[in-house]
Amino acid sequence: MLRFGIRGRFVVCDNLEKCLKILGNVRDTCSAAIVSRVREGWGGDSTLRSNCLIDFTAPRAVAIQRQNRRLSSTSTVNEARKTCLYDLHVEKQGKIVNFAGWLMPVQYQDAITVSHLHTRSSASLFDVGHMLQTRVSGKDAGEYLESLTTCDLKNLSKGAATLTIFTNDKGGILDDLIITKDDEDKYFLVSNAGRRDEDSRLLLERQKNFKEVDKNVYVDFLDPLEQGLIALQGPTAATVLQSLVNFDLRTLKFMYSVKTEVLGSRIRISRCGYTGEDGFEISVPAKDAINLVEKILEIPGVKLAGLGARDSLRLEAGLCLYGNDINEDTTPIEAALTWLVAKRRRAEANFPGAQNILSQIKTGVTKKRIGLLLGQGPPARQGASILTPEGERVGSVTSGGPSPTLGRPIAMGYVPPDWAHTGGGVLVEIRGKTYKATVSKMPFVKANYYTAK
Repeated sequence: MLRFGIRGRFVVCDNLEKCLKILGNVRDTCSAAIVSRVREGWGGDSTLRSNCLIDFTAPRAVAIQRQNRRLSSTSTVNEARKTCLYDLHVEKQGKIVNFAGWLMPVQYQDAITVSHLHTRSSASLFDVGHMLQTRVSGKDAGEYLESLTTCDLKNLSKGAATLTIFTNDKGGILDDLIITKDDEDKYFLVSNAGRRDEDSRLLLERQKNFKEVDKNVYVDFLDPLEQGLIALQGPTAATVLQSLVNFDLRTLKFMYSVKTEVLGSRIRISRCGYTGEDGFEISVPAKDAINLVEKILEIPGVKLAGLGARDSLRLEAGLCLYGNDINEDTTPIEAALTWLVAKRRRAEANFPGAQNILSQIKTGVTKKRIGLLLGQGPPARQGASILTPEGERVGSVTSGGPSPTLGRPIAMGYVPPDWAHTGGGVLVEIRGKTYKATVSKMPFVKANYYTAK
């Protein structure tokens, strides 16, 4: 359930895409326009009454207090959690949503498009402390993690990180995550907030299996109220962070991590992100998080950004959102993520779902993730049908929205391989009308990851 706070009003939805449909073009619309569209939608569509609730309340601070009291009896809101930066978001007038059980800012005073473009041209700071941070250690830690994923940790350099996936016995994706190798027996994981319970259960069940055969594995889930995680993203991110650290960031390449001290706090800096831009994710003790954020915000050119801009940025970067573009019924081969299945692991065929995944690599798939470029018109949201030029339904959109950088709608979805060729023409059905779209390579916007070259 998602609860959008908009100038003293709140919108509660059980799905991000439903809220986006109700709010209209939330990613690049100012608050006033959103309120107008909410009013129009409430009166014109009876389905909104079951999916969305609008509360008309007093000023923002009072509204948040009433929100918590009024809905505390419902399980979703009662279980909603806060990161260690929640109070800062409220102080900075962030518009709070309940995202995957976490009260997070969808945007601040700037429109989402403004935050998006600022990230592409300068640097933005995101709170990503709702994500699951986990430390795994012990002499069998590497074997343990490889038993759940498709990555090659044996050949991963110390200090390096890798994007990987948890898979099930059918080869479906249980979650995507980043694993950093601190040492042969020490690893650091960051996985999705929306899969926190499932990931925790998976890790603990496999740990139990390893302990039953006397293997040494320790799992430590970091509490978001004790350990924060922030993402500094954009072309000037390195310049901004360099003013606070005492080592040369030019030596820290994309997908590498280092532990250091900043402002008297022991932190982890990882050069990675979810925007397609150069940037860093910084794991910091909660007691020092607000101080660090405020120091970063004092540097000219840095602004806070919320989940709205993060979503449109990752879409332009062609990056998957779990639950939309990948899920338990999607394999990495279907999702155009074959590169996540490491060469050594393919040879050993000892990861969950190996038989199905390796078969798909060899013989092909029946559906494939593609990018779509649309012309002038409304954006295609999750669930929109993808049609042949003759009108036959062949697939559906999994993520979509306006691209502030390109000035046109973009989307991702799944179609049969015959319709997945770059440059091919299809139709997308949006609110009963069809619009032309072109199959596109991804990322839609060129990535600017730092490779030290």
